[in-house]
Amino acid sequence: MLVSAKTHNCFFLYFAAKVTRRSSLKPNITKENPTRMTSSHTDCHYCLQSLRGKKYTLREENAYCVRCYDSLFANPCEECKQPIGCDSKDLAYKGRHWHERCFKCAKCSRSLVEKPFAAKDELLLCTECYSDEYSSKCFHCQKTIMPGSRKTEFKGSSWHESCFVCQYCRQPLGTKPLITKDNENYCVPCFEKQFAHHCYSCKKVITSGGVTYRDQPWHKECFVCAGCKTQLSGQKFISKDENPYCVDCFSNLYAKKCAACKKPITALGSAKFVSFEERQWHGECFNCTKCSISLVGRGFLTWQDGVFCHECGSAS
Repeated sequence: MLVSAKTHNCFFLYFAAKVTRRSSLKPNITKENPTRMTSSHTDCHYCLQSLRGKKYTLREENAYCVRCYDSLFANPCEECKQPIGCDSKDLAYKGRHWHERCFKCAKCSRSLVEKPFAAKDELLLCTECYSDEYSSKCFHCQKTIMPGSRKTEFKGSSWHESCFVCQYCRQPLGTKPLITKDNENYCVPCFEKQFAHHCYSCKKVITSGGVTYRDQPWHKECFVCAGCKTQLSGQKFISKDENPYCVDCFSNLYAKKCAACKKPITALGSAKFVSFEERQWHGECFNCTKCSISLVGRGFLTWQDGVFCHECGSAS
């Protein structure tokens, strides 16, 4: 805290009855224009009392006796409410004034002259008292963060600037990007080195999000269809030879076609399908060609490209 101190110069005024030849002072006096000491030089500017043999103070080139100066211009002390006279040191802080003897800690009463202090609710406190009452504790070392010292605020807690460091390399974090794990803070390079997963596809660090496929981590943007390269995160997909495919690509490239509806048979939708000789059907499509009854789990007959239940096949 910055405190300004001001003292006033008080003088004694003496006049000799006359100037002798032995005096080194030689006023410029001529017979035609004699110079006389006027009352403005020898009297108080306010009460007009003589200042001869008395202390006085100059203000804006005017002389004032001590009594008038104190009543007109002296600042009242914040502590004792008495004027701070011209013969006293005036200590000022944010427009408030104190006698030197009154400038002390509001709690322990120790002098604050030329010492660091803090202000709280218009009270002046020494650093020890302020720390005991108001200072926060460092989250790392649990010691008091002294007023005026540098500190860092993070997630509602306070650190000494020297305590807010990377848990691994111990370098100050300051305002650098950081990642928190298990209540410990790490700079990004150290976190990536120690904990981060690397994408199975591009081999780069996965800093957030990501997906897991076959027990391997992937960036969302790297987990794409092996055919059309469309992102598969959040989408249905099918695996073939350890590669993921969107439903359309898998159907076009690998899926068998239903002998009835001609659509691809995939693992999606109905999981049941029927295979007979070189033909396949969706479970719901494996019906008698004539009466349309389901043939799933039943005996059937074939004739040319059709499949028939026993009744329809026998009638044919």
